[in-house]
Amino acid sequence: MIKTIAIVVVVLVAAVLGFALTKPDSFRVQRTTNIKASPEKIFPLINDLHSWSSWSPWEKLDPSMKRTNSGAAMGQGAVYEWEGNSKVGKGRMEITEVSPPTKVTIKLDFLKPIEGHNITEFTLEPQGDSTNVTWAMRGPSPFISKVFQVFISMDGMLGKEFETGLANMKSAAEK
Repeated sequence: MIKTIAIVVVVLVAAVLGFALTKPDSFRVQRTTNIKASPEKIFPLINDLHSWSSWSPWEKLDPSMKRTNSGAAMGQGAVYEWEGNSKVGKGRMEITEVSPPTKVTIKLDFLKPIEGHNITEFTLEPQGDSTNVTWAMRGPSPFISKVFQVFISMDGMLGKEFETGLANMKSAAEK
């Protein structure tokens, strides 16, 4: 009986690991919303990392989170580092590319609880008296990430946060 259970467990673990191997080597999560404001009004909310507290979905998860800004005051070279509870972890973002008022690219390094190195892009596309704002993140999927994705969808997990952040940004920009 114990031998049978052990064999079943080994087969299940092998199946999960085998299925994980079929997952893609990279991921991309993206959400878009329409904001009734010009790109010029929305752009500073993204380009100035000090403004993220007004809309970022992670800012409210740990009120005692430690935040540090360095580098440029805003735009290319601006750096934001954080360390907080298990919900926000520890990490660093640096704006690496700016095309005012339509694009901001950020190098995003998660250090805790799970290390990850990704690229985040915000694009702003004028649509008459409003702007379509797209928030996208892409990055590699190492094997441990692929195992994680067998059980949890990156799109489902991060997508909800992006939707919340875009809704917060919409509220801040439409005031």
